[in-house]
Amino acid sequence: MMKKRDHSLELLLDLDGLDFAQGGGYWIKYEVSAVEKTTERPHGIKYSLTLHDPQGERIFGIDNAHRPKKRLGPAARSTRPKAADHMHRGGRECTYEFESAETLLVDFDKGVNAALKMRGIKI
Repeated sequence: MMKKRDHSLELLLDLDGLDFAQGGGYWIKYEVSAVEKTTERPHGIKYSLTLHDPQGERIFGIDNAHRPKKRLGPAARSTRPKAADHMHRGGRECTYEFESAETLLVDFDKGVNAALKMRGIKI
């Protein structure tokens, strides 16, 4: 039996190296590559999807470049996740539950739209 192709993964990998203007000088950047599966990257991809302001500062992003930092507050009781998936909102970092390439793209789009809306930027 043939294995079903994951077209969303192919699309995500094809976005590697692309930047897209979002209006008001804001832009998004995709860095994606296939890698060996590891504890930190169990899905076999390394990715960084980021939204930047006109000065180049990251204001939102989802990536797996490193494991999330230890949590603060009530969440500090839970252990630091083994997977490196996490999200950046301004200067804050939180874990991100990677489900699929398709879900990652949808979640990133939602986060970009929310961040731009908060800043009064219309797309």
